[in-house]
Amino acid sequence: MPPILVLGTRNAKKRQEIEEILGDLDIRLQDLSAYSDAPEVVEDGTTFEANARKKAIETAQAIGQWTLGEDSGLVVPALGGRPGVLSARYAGKQGDDAANNLKLLAELAPLPIEKRTAYYVCTAALSDPRGMVHAVVEGRCHGRIIAERRGEGGFGYDPYFLIEEYHQTFGELSSRVKHALSHRGRALLQLRPILRQCLKPV
Repeated sequence: MPPILVLGTRNAKKRQEIEEILGDLDIRLQDLSAYSDAPEVVEDGTTFEANARKKAIETAQAIGQWTLGEDSGLVVPALGGRPGVLSARYAGKQGDDAANNLKLLAELAPLPIEKRTAYYVCTAALSDPRGMVHAVVEGRCHGRIIAERRGEGGFGYDPYFLIEEYHQTFGELSSRVKHALSHRGRALLQLRPILRQCLKPV
């Protein structure tokens, strides 16, 4: 029977991306919708790693399962690193992509295109059922924020995040290409051998 790995998220789009990236492993992936007793972890860390660790540890201890805690976001150097760890709630409300994008674009409006460089960061932490972290990995993807929305794929800031080598945003790229390039794909690629070692079929 395949072992269970719980994804420490209730974000359906994030879960879908992780399933597409790790779905070929002999592991049963579940998100927190299957665990009514899972806590709402307060993401009060000042770094992506702190939040990823906290989500992995607190969730694993509460539900007694191997857990992947992940935190990701957009970093814009010209804005002093914002939105950073506040990416999902940049405009105030958690997960309001439209409002977050409006705020980001307003802040970037005075800047020329060459100052609009940005990168996505994904940090993932793997915890055993007791709350011991076995691995922390990080992936990054560099691009540029454009002024007009392009594409309907992805989520968050994806339709404005241009991969210059491909002349397309994350909202336009196919999921296969996006996963090969993205911060989440690069982080989880490092995690694959560790998952194979730690979670073996019974």
